[in-house]
Amino acid sequence: MNGRVAAPKTTRHLQELEQILRGEAPPPPIAQLLGLQILSVEPGRVVMGLEASARHANPMGTLHGGVICDLSDLAMGAAMATTLEDEESFTTLDLTSKFLKPIWNARLRATGRVIKRTRTLGLVECDVEDEKGSLVAKVVSSCMVLRGDEARGR
Repeated sequence: MNGRVAAPKTTRHLQELEQILRGEAPPPPIAQLLGLQILSVEPGRVVMGLEASARHANPMGTLHGGVICDLSDLAMGAAMATTLEDEESFTTLDLTSKFLKPIWNARLRATGRVIKRTRTLGLVECDVEDEKGSLVAKVVSSCMVLRGDEARGR
C-alpha cells in the first residue's frame, strides 16, 4: 500500500469494495446515477471509470466539473475506506480540483491514492485521465477518521 500507509488490521471496508467490483453488491446510488464504475481496488488505491457523454454536459456542452469532482471524490473516498478498521468511518474535510482540459465524450479513469494516513487524518489525491492517458484533472482531498459514536451509522 503506497509504502507510506499502514494496512488496517481488519478489512471490512476493502471487502465491501471488492464485492462491488465483482458485482456481488450494488454500487452506491451516486455511482449508479452518474454511471461511475469501480475498475480496481487495492489497499490505499482505487480506480474508478466513467464513460463521459452528452448526458454529463454543462450548459457549454462540455463535461460538467461537478461530475469530475464526483468521480474523483468516489475514487479518493474508496481509497481512504480501504485504510479504515472495521469500526472506523471518515468524512471529507475538503476537496480541491484543478481542471486541465475540456472533455466532451471520453472514457475517463480516476485513480485515487492515499498519500498519507495518520490515526485521525488522511491526505488523498486523484488523477483523472482520458483514454489516451492525458491528464484531465488533478484533485486533492483531506479526510478525518471517525470512531465510536461519530462513526456509527456512517
